[in-house]
Amino acid sequence: MKRQLRRLTSQRPYQVVVGSAAVLVLATGAAALAAGVDDAPADQPRTTAVAGTAPRLDDVASRAEARVAAPAPAPTSPSATPTTSPSASATPSPRATRVKARATADPDLTRRVAAPKPPSSKLLRYDYQAQTTYYYCGPAAVRNALSAAGIERDQDDLAAQLGTTEMGTNSAEDTTRVLNAVVKGDPYRTRMFAGFPSDAQVERLRADVVETVAAKRAVVANVAGDVTDLDGGWHSFPGGHYVAVVGYRDNGRTVRIADSADPSLPAYWVGVTTLANWIATRGYSA
Repeated sequence: MKRQLRRLTSQRPYQVVVGSAAVLVLATGAAALAAGVDDAPADQPRTTAVAGTAPRLDDVASRAEARVAAPAPAPTSPSATPTTSPSASATPSPRATRVKARATADPDLTRRVAAPKPPSSKLLRYDYQAQTTYYYCGPAAVRNALSAAGIERDQDDLAAQLGTTEMGTNSAEDTTRVLNAVVKGDPYRTRMFAGFPSDAQVERLRADVVETVAAKRAVVANVAGDVTDLDGGWHSFPGGHYVAVVGYRDNGRTVRIADSADPSLPAYWVGVTTLANWIATRGYSA
């Protein structure tokens, strides 16, 4: 019993000293943190002295210093949406990029999309003139077609350009060449028929007539054989002939022919399929 009393008496001052030392270290560390001064070496954290002096208080001191030195992270919300930079929102959509790429690859895309729909019927104003010789149907057809565009030319001059002789004018390739030499922009193209036209070729002829006449230009066709017009008139040119197409009706299903062969019958209507079969084995300029 006396031994236990002596042990308690000898241990109490040690515990008091240790407790006082721990309180002193904590107070000193808190004062240093408040003042913004850290006197501890970089390789020896302040908590090491506390742990060496008072092992039972090291956890308390470490947690206290951590709360003072490191602020708590801001809470994150599950529904928080990341901020988008202005440059990201300005990025063009994939569809806009594809449209731009197509317009760059095809410069005529905008013009074709913006072009107004042609009227269902159109008849050009032109200055009719009958051919001055029996073999001048080519120069006369080109001359009548040019007059619809407001261009006046003499049949003799055009005959020289076309290479027309008493055998006539060679082909639609010649009429296309001379038309483009006169009309600004080289708008005419030649389409040849190797034989009797297919349905696709008839449709192409119809579309070409509508597009050309809507643009205030006439088509020149090289024909051969016999046809009957919508009024029952008969037209026969077994050796070949040239006519101008100066109008259309019913979206091009019926076309207006300006024919220089007979001044008593300067114009008449035929179906576009009839005209296509009349052109068979030859061609046209549109």
